[in-house]
Amino acid sequence: MKNDLQDIGAIPLPDGSTRFRVWAPRVREVAVIILDNSLPPVPLSAEADGYFSGIVTGAGAGSRYRYLLDGSAERPDPASHYQPNGVHGPSQIVDNHAFHWSDNAWSGIPLEQYIIYELHVGTFTPNGTFDSVISRLDYLCDLGITAVELMPVAQFPGERNWGYDGVYPFAPQNSYGGPDALKRLIDTCHRKGLAVILDVVYNHLGPEGNYLHAFGPYFTDRYRTPWGEAVNFDGPDSDPVRHYFITNALYWITDYHVDALRLDAIHGIYDFGARHILQEMTETVHRQAAALGQTVHVIAESDLNDVRVITPLQSGGLGLDAQWCDDFHHSLRSLLTGETDGYYRDFGHLENLAKALQQGFVLSGEYSVFRMRKHGSSAEDVPPCRLVVFSQNHDQVGNRMCGERLGEHLTSQQLKLAAATVLLSPYLPLLFMGEEYAALAPFPYFVSHGDANLVEGVRRGRKEEFAAFKKQGIPPDPQAEATFLSAKLNPGQLATGEQRDILDFYRTLIRLRKECALLAELSRDAIQIMVNEEEMVLTMIRTSNSDEITCLFNFSDQVRVIRPSQASGTMRILLDSSGRYQPNSCATTFSTRPATFLTLAPFGVLICRKE
Repeated sequence: MKNDLQDIGAIPLPDGSTRFRVWAPRVREVAVIILDNSLPPVPLSAEADGYFSGIVTGAGAGSRYRYLLDGSAERPDPASHYQPNGVHGPSQIVDNHAFHWSDNAWSGIPLEQYIIYELHVGTFTPNGTFDSVISRLDYLCDLGITAVELMPVAQFPGERNWGYDGVYPFAPQNSYGGPDALKRLIDTCHRKGLAVILDVVYNHLGPEGNYLHAFGPYFTDRYRTPWGEAVNFDGPDSDPVRHYFITNALYWITDYHVDALRLDAIHGIYDFGARHILQEMTETVHRQAAALGQTVHVIAESDLNDVRVITPLQSGGLGLDAQWCDDFHHSLRSLLTGETDGYYRDFGHLENLAKALQQGFVLSGEYSVFRMRKHGSSAEDVPPCRLVVFSQNHDQVGNRMCGERLGEHLTSQQLKLAAATVLLSPYLPLLFMGEEYAALAPFPYFVSHGDANLVEGVRRGRKEEFAAFKKQGIPPDPQAEATFLSAKLNPGQLATGEQRDILDFYRTLIRLRKECALLAELSRDAIQIMVNEEEMVLTMIRTSNSDEITCLFNFSDQVRVIRPSQASGTMRILLDSSGRYQPNSCATTFSTRPATFLTLAPFGVLICRKE
């Protein structure tokens, strides 16, 4: 089905010609230069509201072109579908309907079934391409993953970038393989039963190769973001800007069959109009998904702890399907590492993690020491499937000075404890690539800008970013190729003993989460949380009818005895992270026989089912 709003950019027509349409209210004339023939520039006709459009013969799929503005400035297409020569080169016409999809039987999966694996295309495999990711999909299926989240793939400068410096939201990165390669990846994911989440950036565009200023007021100086100029979603001439980004969202789900969009840092999206851009975008995406017969989700990244983001429209919210929950991560990491710098100042107690497991947001209106004000709202009544939790992700690893992973600070038993806390929670779990086998590769911040002044600015910004964390030393040079290469995963580590053991533990946890109905149920109604702050033991009991599963988490470095108030009766062991109890063995606990009590190893996890 064609996206009815996809009326910008270069659209090939059946007769071999191409229809061009661009919003350019800052110029008087727009023409198209086709670089693959000797034809003179073809003028486009002016429309209302600053648009220019026209049909050009002799230009079809594969033709390269630029827009000529007022007869002098040549610029790529703001809605370019492909930039084969990078951000400064010409755009290329793409026939998005020529790809032969094989996923006709695929309609998506419910959000409750998402077990997410976040990956960066450039570092996930040695080759760093869409096609090379395909070679690792069977591995992800064997692990138990159900949804692959791709960090941003929109065209960015150079070949090395996290993706958040993208400047062509419609163009898949050329160094990753371009449009058809991305479609092959998504098509193969669907054939293997994997949903695809695409990380999209609508709060800013990157600084290099960003030519939108020449066309129109895409940005505003009324607001500021930490990453660049804020997008003009609510000021004069903002309607076509809103149209541009909503069209982009529809483009990914329609022409690329993407199952979910992860909206980056929505706290940097400013809109004080009566109908927020996120509300309009989500409504439009859901409507298009219904027309396509697909299940499509919109997931936000936000540090606002604002429950209105995921509150249904009819209840006065923005209506997004889910959002990331940083509080869960902060509670877990501060417990395991003892960190108290920066935003970890508000965490560090077992009761924080207990609240995260029970309610999601820990800061739900309380005073935040880090922010020096009250922060957040309560998510207690929000269905748990609307919150994404994790022990690691690209931000929480990469925004550290050296990009080191949790494995640099924790033992293998602590890593297992972190994994179990995430995967046994009632929320949507997210794994960051490589964490499932304690990958040794860091994930530092890296770029490959061509502007020397910009490079120095990035270096300076990285140093300033760590002031709140009291870090000493110099971060890895973001521009250096060696920094990028250090982030490349090495699957060969899987052959080693400790990494293999951790991988097997992740596989077992995910299998238990899928196979045990109580663990798969994303509901708080059947969960009881008990905390022994003195002994640093958290007990989570999940019940339904006659079934009862007890999950015991020891956040101390001492052996702990499990008393009858925490687990009593005959318990069948489902999993013991320390290996002292064998799976399917039974242990009987009685209040009058302490010798029979279960024990919990240091930083151990024990999962039991009541007989």
